[in-house]
Amino acid sequence: MGSEDQSDRRVRVAKARIAVVSPFVDKRHGTERCLAEEIEWLARDYEIHLFSSRVEDTNLSGIAWHRVPEMPGPHLVKYLFWFAANHFWRWKESRRGGRPFDLIYSPGINCLDADVILVHHLFAEQLARVGEELRLQPERPWTWLRLIHRRLYYETLRALEKKVYSDRTVCLAAISRTMANDLVRGFRSGEQIPAIYYGVDVVRFDPAECRERRKAARNRFGFRPEEAVVLLIGNDWAKKGLNCLIEALAETRDLPVRALVVGRDARESYESRAAALGIAERLSFADVSADVIEFFAAADLYAAPSVYDPFGLPVLEAMACGLPVIASAAMGASELVTDAVNGRILHDPRDKTALSAMIRQLATDVTLRNRLGSKAAETARKFSWEANAEAIERLFVRALAND
Repeated sequence: MGSEDQSDRRVRVAKARIAVVSPFVDKRHGTERCLAEEIEWLARDYEIHLFSSRVEDTNLSGIAWHRVPEMPGPHLVKYLFWFAANHFWRWKESRRGGRPFDLIYSPGINCLDADVILVHHLFAEQLARVGEELRLQPERPWTWLRLIHRRLYYETLRALEKKVYSDRTVCLAAISRTMANDLVRGFRSGEQIPAIYYGVDVVRFDPAECRERRKAARNRFGFRPEEAVVLLIGNDWAKKGLNCLIEALAETRDLPVRALVVGRDARESYESRAAALGIAERLSFADVSADVIEFFAAADLYAAPSVYDPFGLPVLEAMACGLPVIASAAMGASELVTDAVNGRILHDPRDKTALSAMIRQLATDVTLRNRLGSKAAETARKFSWEANAEAIERLFVRALAND
């Protein structure tokens, strides 16, 4: 196809009426950050209608936000209400707008009628890998209600995945090659599913900015100059491998190593485990913040021993900040890491001994930290949000052409 034909085709799809469906959008979470960057870019050429309950940190210029009501209560109840409500709100807007939407785009399982889906998570895979973490423990009955609820939520999403992702009329892409392969194996045998990696804002996530803010950030968290700080960012700490990190931290007790864990989850069991291992003072927690650079500035290395993570945006952000990373082979971001070149690969996310050896090596060898961190920053500069949005637009063109 010549350049003139491509230009004509772009004109035909430009200003197509696109419904984008997501429970919330912000720039503090991986899936939602990716969607915010995409719709800001796509709004230049498409009529974007965003159906969402909450929107923060997002430039809505040229974007019509349709606020879908929320229901308070447990996560599963909120999700089921949202699932039904967004269908109704889109139907109502189509009636009012005089014509249906040309395309429905969703970052995952948010509706039954999406035309294009960028898959950020596979609950079938997560259940297979972390199901043991959801087992009811007789000695801890106070956790049963939370675990039962989480299991029901995961099972519900797994059932919806089977229904939606098996529909070959839906145009699918994944955020990593590993996840694309999982989709082919589980739902689309014989099909080629593209991988569209996350991007990173290398102006914001900058090694020089982190160096400038390092002293103030470390003072805020009470880290001493001689301490090597290991950072982990994310929610759902069972999935993120926090237990393995705590165990590895205990094996480096002879070194001045601390861990900073940023995110939201129940802390009690992790604090109890750290106390039982005699390292409670080495484990610090912090809530998520819009000023995420502060966490990277305070750290010396980033560890992500995830038992399952389709990508892991904080790994790419840490790389952009010039931090050496330890990435589990079970996460999509490890596809961007070459072991001992721009980071380290933890092949078994439950291998506390291997993780502690890597932490020990990076904590004691400043030259190695600097070399891996410098190469990591070079790698991160190859991944932009504009490239991510352009890949999504190619899916739009394909889906619209098939109508």
